[in-house]
Amino acid sequence: MQVYCSKQHTNDNGNRFCTHCGEPLALGVGQVIDNRYQIIRQLGQGGFGRTYLAKDKNKSDRTCVLKEFAPQVQEKQDLQKAKELFEREANVLKKLQHPQIPRFHSSLQVKIGTKDFFFLVQDYVDGENFDQLLEQRRTQGKAFSEEEVITLLQQILPVLSYIHSQDVVHRDISPDNLILRRSDNLPVLIDFGGVKQLPASQGFWRTQLVGNNTLLGKKGYAPEEQLRQGKAFFNSDLYSLAVTALVLLTAQEPQKLYDSYQGIWYWGKQIQVSPRLESVLKKMLAYKPSDRYQRAEQIFKDLPSPNATQPSPNYVTKIKTMVVAPRRQRATAIVSRFHNRTQAIVKSASFPVWIRPFVMSLGGTALVVLTGAGAWAVVNAVIKSVSSISIPSISLPQIPQFPNPSGQPVGEGGTSDKPQQIISRRQQLEIPEGFFIRTVDDLFYTKKPELKGRSLTSKAEDGGLRDEWYGIADELLNKLEQANLSTAARQKLGNYTTQDYERWRRQARAGEFKDYTISQLNKDTNEKFDRLFPGQQRGKLNQQTFGQIWYAIAADQISKVQSSK
Repeated sequence: MQVYCSKQHTNDNGNRFCTHCGEPLALGVGQVIDNRYQIIRQLGQGGFGRTYLAKDKNKSDRTCVLKEFAPQVQEKQDLQKAKELFEREANVLKKLQHPQIPRFHSSLQVKIGTKDFFFLVQDYVDGENFDQLLEQRRTQGKAFSEEEVITLLQQILPVLSYIHSQDVVHRDISPDNLILRRSDNLPVLIDFGGVKQLPASQGFWRTQLVGNNTLLGKKGYAPEEQLRQGKAFFNSDLYSLAVTALVLLTAQEPQKLYDSYQGIWYWGKQIQVSPRLESVLKKMLAYKPSDRYQRAEQIFKDLPSPNATQPSPNYVTKIKTMVVAPRRQRATAIVSRFHNRTQAIVKSASFPVWIRPFVMSLGGTALVVLTGAGAWAVVNAVIKSVSSISIPSISLPQIPQFPNPSGQPVGEGGTSDKPQQIISRRQQLEIPEGFFIRTVDDLFYTKKPELKGRSLTSKAEDGGLRDEWYGIADELLNKLEQANLSTAARQKLGNYTTQDYERWRRQARAGEFKDYTISQLNKDTNEKFDRLFPGQQRGKLNQQTFGQIWYAIAADQISKVQSSK
């Protein structure tokens, strides 16, 4: 069997590096590293190697991230320096302990073939990065709102404050290195491959690879001193974070927002924000590091507060998970109300940076406790304990109603058993909850564009809209049943990526499917998809919803071809 590098050079299976260009080749699905970590799939690729989702066979198949060290450098001194960077990342990650940074487990040196390879093992963060979230917005002609971006800044600045307090500069902050964690909707800072530990005596770190043009940081996101001189200051990270904010606000890449000839940002043109936020971002983006904020915590006093009366951020599902366990709606409603209040206290109160993670941790711990019976007493006790923290002038904002059609007992908004029927059908089909809710939301708000930005509630006046949502959910289940997908294909809905398609393409080129080509796969998949969803334009499929169904159909088609060989 043959494998291909990203430039489509042909290589024999078993090679770790492309024999044409030297690019490291991907580890195969199912391959076991160090007799312990089994590769599930590739997550990403960078200049120093790839990252993989793996399961730890020594820890009950718990998922983790395996980060491979395989730099694309030729010179011996560059390879040695790259290895030093990798070891530095491992040493820095060992000491970073923050709830919004993936926990470091271990570093490995493994011999594969005749060469040594190095790996880092870290926690896997379940969620989508902000680059993926932004791409979803772009397909709908949208960007992130100012309120959402301010909230993101409020939530990530304490993380930067923490790593800077450890004399660490990340050096690669961008939308694809910030993941919105599904479990708590908090941003997580990942990929410390460019991390630098600043010598206390110097105040900055200078890479020794500058002369060989091996600089770290993304063009457009990294400041001038980093890209041209290889210097990194604490506020180099603040510059990159500000560029990230502008990209999310405008849905445009940095090069479209900056006039490199005149050295100015297009304020008031492509970039239109409130005067106060503009003032903060301008200071973060100052050309000279001495003109910027020097520390992350300094930004808090100038950062405007997001409007507490605005609907919840759009990147939180519009119609909150309706698929709750039977007979637990009331407990879910209790937990939801407590969670909302805890979030409101944290966001509205002027907590010092150092205490915020502990307040959030208290809220998270309470949620676990509250899932049991007899939750009322615990709710009251915990809310009182959180509310009694002595902070001057705490005023709780009005909590918006989160759209949660069955968060209340069914009898409070109607007596229909439709929600429970949908729950049972989805569970029987083993369709992932997140994908299902996201797809129904997409269909509902496409049908009702005038409701975008407005949340459904469990009140009687929204009964008709809830019924429409349930009807759409029911019809989607009908279509998925008609698709006759395999259990494996249904279970993976929501987790397909373009990497799956690229793998099929490579396999087809390598002749693994005999005479079956990628063109034939496209034709067969399109025909079946069009029969099921004749109104969907395949060229404009949302990759997180209908695109997932297309991939699932294709995956089953590939399985049929492979089984017939």
